[in-house]
Amino acid sequence: MTEKEKMLRQELYDANYDESLIADRTRCKVLCQKYNNLPIDDFEAREKLIKEILGKTGKAVNIEPDFWCDYGWNIKVGENFYANHGLVILDGGGVTFGDNVFIAPSCGFHTAGHPIDYERRNLGLEYAYPIKVGDNVWIGAGVQVMPGVTIGSDVVIGGGSVVTKDIPDHSVAVGNPCRVIRKTREE
Repeated sequence: MTEKEKMLRQELYDANYDESLIADRTRCKVLCQKYNNLPIDDFEAREKLIKEILGKTGKAVNIEPDFWCDYGWNIKVGENFYANHGLVILDGGGVTFGDNVFIAPSCGFHTAGHPIDYERRNLGLEYAYPIKVGDNVWIGAGVQVMPGVTIGSDVVIGGGSVVTKDIPDHSVAVGNPCRVIRKTREE
């Protein structure tokens, strides 16, 4: 089994020394660098390149530079997707965004994690668990979403939150660790 297959099966895999994964990440980072250096008013070139980087997009996708991701092909975004400056997506485990998702500046979606014991960590091993974000979600500035988290639909995540556990539909959630504080709609 290849390291990429292990990654996609959510098993420990060699992220640091596997030549195939290194080549995939390098290709993606070259594309991200080109994207980040495009003239901000060249909307056509920006749209074309972001659709080349990402695995699947809706028609309306806008990601402000600087944007960085590991593989790109493992990111899916729905319709009407907007992300402000400073978005980082470590997408080894796959990241899926629904429709009408708005992301404020300096946010991260991190599917990758490392073993706690230094022996395995020093071997370059890591794991990657998928992140899923539903429809009609607003993510505040500086939010960090950790491996394996699902954020439901009709959710607001307050700025500066660290999301370590699933957030149910129709919720406003904030904090470190992020927790639900109320429903998005009063009954």
